Amino acid sequence: MNKRSSLLKAFIVAGVLFSQVAVAQDAKELYNTATGFIRTGDYSNAILVLNQALQLEPDNFEYKKQLGFTFYLKGDLVKAKSVIEPLLNSKEADVQTFQIAGNIFIGREEWKAAQRIYERGIRKFPNSGELYNDNGNMQMNFKMYDAALKSWIKGIEQDPGFPGNYYNATKTYSYSNNPLWCILYGETFMNMESFTTRTAEIRNIVLESYKKLFNDPSLFESALTDDKKGKRGGGSDFAEAYKACMGKQISVVTGGIDPDALIMVRTRFLLDWFNFYGMKYPYALFDFQRNLLQEGMFESYNQWLFGPASNQANYKAWVGLHKQDYDAFLQFQRSYPLKPRPDEYYNDGKFTLINSGY
Repeated sequence: MNKRSSLLKAFIVAGVLFSQVAVAQDAKELYNTATGFIRTGDYSNAILVLNQALQLEPDNFEYKKQLGFTFYLKGDLVKAKSVIEPLLNSKEADVQTFQIAGNIFIGREEWKAAQRIYERGIRKFPNSGELYNDNGNMQMNFKMYDAALKSWIKGIEQDPGFPGNYYNATKTYSYSNNPLWCILYGETFMNMESFTTRTAEIRNIVLESYKKLFNDPSLFESALTDDKKGKRGGGSDFAEAYKACMGKQISVVTGGIDPDALIMVRTRFLLDWFNFYGMKYPYALFDFQRNLLQEGMFESYNQWLFGPASNQANYKAWVGLHKQDYDAFLQFQRSYPLKPRPDEYYNDGKFTLINSGY
């Protein structure tokens, strides 16, 4: 081959590569334009531009997924289904694909198909908190309260860093005679999602759960009996150990439940817990609380947790008088957030809903 033909071949190869790069860049720009339309709610234009991107890259999975989702947002569930359903069989199908498909089938009131989609997704992604959460939401819509709660607490077990399952489990447990898990899951959720309307909702539930806990001494009886006999953590282990430590604090709340009483209760609880159970039942939430206690921020933390739900005026007055301490706590909370750890799942899954509440 002479130099001229070699040079010509090089130009041809370079031209092909350049055109491929240009197409990829053009398609990506179209995709970015489409996502801009989606953010502003202009779904028709988003669909138009996504179709243009797919003409350039017809096999692009992400573009197809976004197109199906945009049809769903627009309310065109027929086209949404036709785009998303084939994607479920792809090796590229991710958690979001199954979530979108589930929403589409629920929107079409194809309940059994939606259930199968979530089951498929969970089999493929057994550690996806999002899929357990969505599956539980669908079951709750059918008033399948026990099944929904099981899905959410399974999501907590498999993906302890996803907040949605804590939120839904806390709400559901609030209709049971088991305030313990409302308290633990609710406080965990508030630390994971600190400043939303859902935070305020759960704050009220946690405060009421403490009242429920101390208004019913029978909740502590078996645990305190075992504790006196030296059977620390009998029964369902972690839960019984928790009740044994918390039951000793009944005398502290004779004046009622408010932030000041809870600071005393929870301080004494932590001291007792780490004396007897901390090594046997490691739990990130209790480590987080103890750290705040050691840093001198436990009072501010408890005011943040319970003050707005207990008495808004008193809470604002406290913050005004302790602004420096409170600001230091908020900074600490942002810098060292609670991170639930795997292998610290202690829920035995036994519960009785005393009324639906929905």
